[in-house]
Amino acid sequence: MLQKAAELWDMEPEFWDIWGNHHVPGPGVQSAILSALGVDCSSAESLRQAIAGRERAEWLLPLPPTLVVAKETPLPVRLRLPASEPVTVEVIAENGASFTELLQPESPTAERLVDGRRIFEVCVRISSDIPLGYHQIRISDGGHLIAQSRLIVAPVQAYLPPELESGGRAAGVAVSLYGVRSARNWGCGDFTDLRALLDWLSGMHGSFLALNPLHAIDNRQPYNISPYLPNSSFFRNPLYLDIETVPEYAGSALAQSLRSRASVSEAIEQCRQAEFVEYERVWRLKRLFLQVLHRQFRLRAPQDRRHAFDAYVASQGERLRRFATYCALWDHLHKRNPDLWIWPDWPAELQDPDSDAVSQFAGTHARQIEFHQYVQWVLDEELGAVQQAARERGLIGLYHDLALATDRCGADLWAYRPLYVAGCRVGSPPDGFSPEGQDWAFPPPNARKLREDGYRFFIDSIRANSRHGGALRMDHVMRLFRLYWIPDGMPAKQGAYVRDFAEDLLHILALESHRGKFFVVGEDLGTVADHVRHSLDRHRILGCKVLFFEKHPSGRFRRPEEYARNSLVSSTTHDLATLAGFWTNRDIEARRNAALLPDEESYRRQIGERAADKQALLDVLHELALLPQEFPRNAAAIPELTGELHNAIIGFLVQTPSIVMVLNQEDLTKETEQQNLPGSTWQYPNWRRKMRYSVEELREDRAARDFASMFRNW
Repeated sequence: MLQKAAELWDMEPEFWDIWGNHHVPGPGVQSAILSALGVDCSSAESLRQAIAGRERAEWLLPLPPTLVVAKETPLPVRLRLPASEPVTVEVIAENGASFTELLQPESPTAERLVDGRRIFEVCVRISSDIPLGYHQIRISDGGHLIAQSRLIVAPVQAYLPPELESGGRAAGVAVSLYGVRSARNWGCGDFTDLRALLDWLSGMHGSFLALNPLHAIDNRQPYNISPYLPNSSFFRNPLYLDIETVPEYAGSALAQSLRSRASVSEAIEQCRQAEFVEYERVWRLKRLFLQVLHRQFRLRAPQDRRHAFDAYVASQGERLRRFATYCALWDHLHKRNPDLWIWPDWPAELQDPDSDAVSQFAGTHARQIEFHQYVQWVLDEELGAVQQAARERGLIGLYHDLALATDRCGADLWAYRPLYVAGCRVGSPPDGFSPEGQDWAFPPPNARKLREDGYRFFIDSIRANSRHGGALRMDHVMRLFRLYWIPDGMPAKQGAYVRDFAEDLLHILALESHRGKFFVVGEDLGTVADHVRHSLDRHRILGCKVLFFEKHPSGRFRRPEEYARNSLVSSTTHDLATLAGFWTNRDIEARRNAALLPDEESYRRQIGERAADKQALLDVLHELALLPQEFPRNAAAIPELTGELHNAIIGFLVQTPSIVMVLNQEDLTKETEQQNLPGSTWQYPNWRRKMRYSVEELREDRAARDFASMFRNW
């Protein structure tokens, strides 16, 4: 009974880990996950009742709450009806057009007796040319409405820019925007720096800049600065604003007076000269100025600018209202009690965004709420201007990143708690980097509730993060298929995979990519089933090929021609060693220094494995004649990443048939330290490292120009 219930509630009965080991979730794991989903697992009888209720409800539902179909003519629609008789099908398109047909169902494909009535599963085919988009469908019988649902008609394949679709390829550089240094920023990379980097990239014949997620975070180090654990996935981090280019700055005597103060200039210079990004100090400075600029906007904004703000607020609707209300509540409550940091500790009546108390707060704190709306608006303006400048140069422009996670104590969980499942956390099973599995400490989304809501949450997250960009990377793209759930109170290695409505989500992603004119990259590293990669390829979502991982079981590195065309090839990722760090074992030493290795034997084993990997990489580079004949053939004789070796590895990446290549900025400039050391927080300066070269030095420094020349030549 437990096994049957697990199957009905989308739990997978088994999985294989990265080493090929077979795992079957135990009854304790199954019952804990089912209980989190609201299933009474206290007895066999309660399970029988739950199963019967689930099956009955599904057969009595003529249409799913949201119906997603691939665009074709005639358009197939599957129904469950008490009789296989003609029905009237009406589609009301999102543009207001209406299509109505009387249709005879095809022969039933299945049937079931429910409450004494026979229910047939049938298909009707709509001959009208239903356009791509978000519509409503109604099914009637003799004038009686049987069912209505949201109908989403989507393309099968995601968008590709014409130059890539016609056989071209594109190269770009991945940049951690927070770590960009310049002579004018306030200690953290901003959108003006980003525009300068696009100019630099254009001179190297690059097509795009791949960015870290720009999601809103709390900017409190070390625990609340990961761009992959956002406060909200729908809105952005104001740390990236260039305060001095916000339109209100030029007209604000107070802002300019503040900026000219010696104490402010000194504080900015200290942040600028700091070895690592000082999130809290930079945010305090920028927030002070943003409050001044918001006041300037409220008192003196011209009518057209006020209209533009109102239009932005209206376009963002309830999402922005809830986010801004959460931010204003946090400000208010933390000011009253500086020890109050997270919303689960707020007064109970303020933990519910739909409560009367929250509504009353919003009524009496409208100005504070408007402040946070204003901040998001000017962020959207500045980022939009950067992407527009990139388009005018003929570039793909900005390649954005959508994180999987959301902070369990953040704005999204406060605002949309019913869409998540309490009692479980998302993570991953044991792998080479985490032998005990990983616990990412945030609750999983409730797939069925998201579908009941018309997938609006998913659609809006795609739109919010692809806006002002030419590409979108989906972190942990396996989320579209399944997620690894860990019941509360259990370790990460005791979990199970729970399925999502993958085909629906892939079709929606394809539809949004065509509307937004961006291509999609799915991060498919780690424990990924073969069918997942086949499905991504069918939907033209590019998989990721990371040099370090592309090896045969024998340990030999794959040759360039063995890489897939519909993929993105990269030197490394933010969680892995840089090229220079790989060659000098800096990542292994960092894990050892952070006490992330269990013992000395583990350290020695990793050093030995790395020596073998370096030799295998050197062998394939020689085999491809990417290195001079006289270059050493024994990796142990090469203590660091030399210029010849660096050049050869970039050449290797470029020679793959992959249609997109991205080189991490650290790998372009031979930096040894990676941005994030998984498993660490305070032990390592995660998400705080600054670039070796400033924006100005990229153009002026001889070594930096040589690196750029190498990239351009390849």
